Amino acid sequence: MARRYAGSYSPDPAAEAAPRAHPWQGKVPTRMGARVNILFALPFLFVIPAFFSPPLEMAADLAAFGAMMLAAWLTREGIRAEAAYDARTVARRPAIPRKLFGSAAMGIGLGIAAAPGGGPLVGGLLGAIGAGLHLMAFGPDPMKSKGIATDDFQSGRVARAVDSAEAELAAMHRALDPLKDRELELVVARFQATAREMFRTVEQDPRDLTAARKYLGVYLSGAREASEKYAAYYARSREPAARRDFMALLDDLDRNFSKKTETLLLDDRSQLDIEMEVLRERLSREPHLSSPRTDE
Repeated sequence: MARRYAGSYSPDPAAEAAPRAHPWQGKVPTRMGARVNILFALPFLFVIPAFFSPPLEMAADLAAFGAMMLAAWLTREGIRAEAAYDARTVARRPAIPRKLFGSAAMGIGLGIAAAPGGGPLVGGLLGAIGAGLHLMAFGPDPMKSKGIATDDFQSGRVARAVDSAEAELAAMHRALDPLKDRELELVVARFQATAREMFRTVEQDPRDLTAARKYLGVYLSGAREASEKYAAYYARSREPAARRDFMALLDDLDRNFSKKTETLLLDDRSQLDIEMEVLRERLSREPHLSSPRTDE
């Protein structure tokens, strides 16, 4: 009979049992992506004719170009912030209403572009209309925190911890992005998806924060520092062994985060079972439930 070979360096079936997150798990296509790209193209309608216009009109067109490019950038960042807000169960509202400021910048740009030909009144009117249409097209920014009551200290702690953890993941991406290593990007994306599974688990039950704090803080901070040092070293040396070791580290992190998330979910199930058992015991002590009612 065939037998599985089990040596010191053989894969551990138990270690393989933990579910692995897909690199793109939890990600959705960017909303309004085409419209945002158009916003970056429209300002060039003003900058190209500017160089064939009188000085006053050229200055107005260049100022309009700058304001509209700023509007496009603010709108794109606002949509990204809103997508991150929507993906989380517990989230603070964006500190800066980027889409609102983007609408204002768009109105200013259109007003500046129209003012030389139609005067300040026409410029102001077109600017106000443009800002309103921009706001209607892309919507306002989230104005309220989600899942955080004003007096809920624990939810506030979870939101701050997840914000800090997301910042560490973003720093990892920024450090490794210049290497343009497609395979490494997939490994990093898979680890980030696994880490975000833990974030969502902690958001669902803030009591898990204590058990997961080391993962959200120390381990992610260490992963970010290792990413920065690896990126700096590999950019100079291109050493294959360093790349293998770093990818193995990311794989170990991915597995450990996945196992910890599974443990948190098991703990939640155990607490649920205890609560249900306590409730059943209390119900069994109720006189009208423990014995049938008899009519005299």
